[in-house]
Amino acid sequence: MSPPHAFSSSNPTETSETKDPSSGPGFGSTEVADSALLEKRLVRKLDARMSIIVVIYILNYIDRSNASVARLQGFEQDLHLEGQQYSTVISIMFVGYIFMQVPSNMFLNWVERPSIYLPCGMIAWGTISILTGSSHTCFTGAFVARFFLGFVEATFFPGVLFLVSRWYKQDEIGLRTSLVTCGAILSNAWGALIASGILKGMQGKLGHAAWRWLFYIEGSLTIFIAICAMFILPDFPHNTRWLSAEERQLAVSRIEEGAHSVGTADEVSHVSPTQGFRMAIADWKVWWFAIALTAQILSGSFYLYFPTLSATMGFDTTVSLLLCAPPWVLSTLVAFLVTRHSDKHGPRFNYIAVLNLVGIIGFIIASCTMNVAARYISLFLMAQMYAGLIVFYAWMSNPFPQPPAKRAVAIALMNAFSQLGSVAGSYVWPTTWGPTYRYSYAICIAAAALSIGMCWTMSFHLTSLNRRIEKGEQGDNKVGFRYLV
Repeated sequence: MSPPHAFSSSNPTETSETKDPSSGPGFGSTEVADSALLEKRLVRKLDARMSIIVVIYILNYIDRSNASVARLQGFEQDLHLEGQQYSTVISIMFVGYIFMQVPSNMFLNWVERPSIYLPCGMIAWGTISILTGSSHTCFTGAFVARFFLGFVEATFFPGVLFLVSRWYKQDEIGLRTSLVTCGAILSNAWGALIASGILKGMQGKLGHAAWRWLFYIEGSLTIFIAICAMFILPDFPHNTRWLSAEERQLAVSRIEEGAHSVGTADEVSHVSPTQGFRMAIADWKVWWFAIALTAQILSGSFYLYFPTLSATMGFDTTVSLLLCAPPWVLSTLVAFLVTRHSDKHGPRFNYIAVLNLVGIIGFIIASCTMNVAARYISLFLMAQMYAGLIVFYAWMSNPFPQPPAKRAVAIALMNAFSQLGSVAGSYVWPTTWGPTYRYSYAICIAAAALSIGMCWTMSFHLTSLNRRIEKGEQGDNKVGFRYLV
């Protein structure tokens, strides 16, 4: 089997024979074939284990959004929520979510054990979800529970994005990000289906309201999956215990080759979390992406109230929840197709812009008519914006390839800042604006347009940098790393 340097032309120990094409087309062909086979087996093994993240992400979003489902069957009434208190209960989760993401990713990069750290966060948020169902202290209890739910859920998504970026090459990240984050879209479908069964069949069981059973059952399922995940998830390429030494060397070398990293692995790993933090906050691209993503998240705030928007068509609770599933199933399929296509063809900006425009059409239709068929079609169109969001997630880690300490902070900072869009979005859908929600849709249209404009500007800038690199004007980009646009 070939040594790891066969996958990286920058390795100083590489022999002249492996470099020199004049040595003959057959020279070393067996070793190259063995190396390719080993890499293929490694990626397949990694994909199989990473697939549990899809399940985790489904549970993550179900536990995050179950309050909006519970609202349809007595959550507000039983807790005596008045005025803007429900919106505050929804939005306070994102406050905790914002504060914890950067420290969490810095700690994850330092501790280097995502297989333990991420499931522990799951156990914590599953427990809090159960406690939310037990709340009998009106607004205060729900408020506190939701705040700490966001606090512990912040460990997961930025941690997963960072974990994926540590294992996969740039032309592999889009597809894997779509598979991971499709869990968020599927949660809107499966969550509605599960909730419809619980709300219909558990009312009054053991003296509890059905919405309380929703929190009990979904929280308990999260804890069970978290325990399983501890034995399945990988750590980082250099310290994953279920890989052989040869596979670990290959995993490290192929990422170095794919990222065109500056310096050796030892050099970039010696950047401390504090240095990584300083490097990230000093890079204006981090803040530009963060603001663009905030606008994207705000334009997608309708997902928090998707059951409510479905209910405006006039059906009962069970039917309204069942009708929520098909738009998200279609969005999942679209996300898978466009992210795979963007990996191979790009540029990613085009996909984001087109899918945002599709969502804007949906907003316009919903704000202009109360016709049942038209409003349901509009829900399908709106849901496609989440496919664009997934492409955005795949794109935003590319301009920050090395060192890992900077990338960990950059990913967390962009995602944390963007949750301001979720906080604002919690107040964009007051019942007084229903059932048409024209003002709500107008805000979403404006936010989507802002996101398109900022993404176009960034795409134009990265294209300009690539042209300079081609001309040899590399600036700080010492290795000529090409940016995805």
